[in-house]
Amino acid sequence: MDAQAKIKALLTQLNTIIVGKPAQVSDGVACLLAGGHLLIEDAPGVGKTTLAHALSRSFGLQFSRVQFTADLMPSDLSGVSIYDRNQNTFVFHPGPIFAQVLLADEINRASPKTQSALLEAMEERQVTIEGETRPLPLPFFVIATQNPQEQLGTHPLPESQLDRFLMRISLGYPDRASERELLAGRERREMVEQLPGLLTSAELKALQQQVLAVHAAAPLLDYLQDLIAATRNGRWFVQGLSPRAGLAVLRAAKAQALISGRDYVAPDDVQAILPQTTAHRLVPVASAGRGPLEQVRAMLDAVPLP
Repeated sequence: MDAQAKIKALLTQLNTIIVGKPAQVSDGVACLLAGGHLLIEDAPGVGKTTLAHALSRSFGLQFSRVQFTADLMPSDLSGVSIYDRNQNTFVFHPGPIFAQVLLADEINRASPKTQSALLEAMEERQVTIEGETRPLPLPFFVIATQNPQEQLGTHPLPESQLDRFLMRISLGYPDRASERELLAGRERREMVEQLPGLLTSAELKALQQQVLAVHAAAPLLDYLQDLIAATRNGRWFVQGLSPRAGLAVLRAAKAQALISGRDYVAPDDVQAILPQTTAHRLVPVASAGRGPLEQVRAMLDAVPLP
């Protein structure tokens, strides 16, 4: 089965679980193919955790789920050493972070201290525990869900944490036809449990290598640099995108191109993923009167195509 057939099978399977949201499903697949972490932000009950579970299972990855709460400690994620009398020594018991996918449910309900414990894992694919650095399984993804910040008991994610997420997506409410399918169909949780894994770790690695090999021509890079420069000129945002964010946008655009069946990045690919990859990293200027997502889209309309 070639790359396009594998990607089509992934999208088809996921769209049977998350009905009526093909764009968000495609974004989730692109994020993991690009080797990035995914943040799903929305109101409770719209399918955030279901999408995270479905992605993990469809990609054939070993995963663990952690419900983030106010009293969750960093050691609850990373693990602890416990004295073993039989061995007369301390034995390390790994925490749930030692999985290929960590489902961090309601990540913004945890304290900033616990949130910051994820930073090293997300950036370096390793954790330092009791002075010893331990590598995490590869591939390693964090798929996090969070509730809107105005809800009680939430802590806003710091900028450094948000910057580690390649994409932030939102599902929203289903349309009437999709909701009827949900109401009349099987329980989604039961369907997710029965999903087969469609990729092996080797196949996923090969697809990720294909993403990196997607060609970005000089005019396309000029366009991307124009967009990055627009975020920094003070007209649209308080502070512009970092070089790391620019690289993240390019990587996501390459994944989008591969999903679309092309071996080169088109401006359409950049436009399709720019809001999801940048809005959570940017703060609009006070005079904008728009949210980050709307401001990114307005900027996209203003920057001329190559």
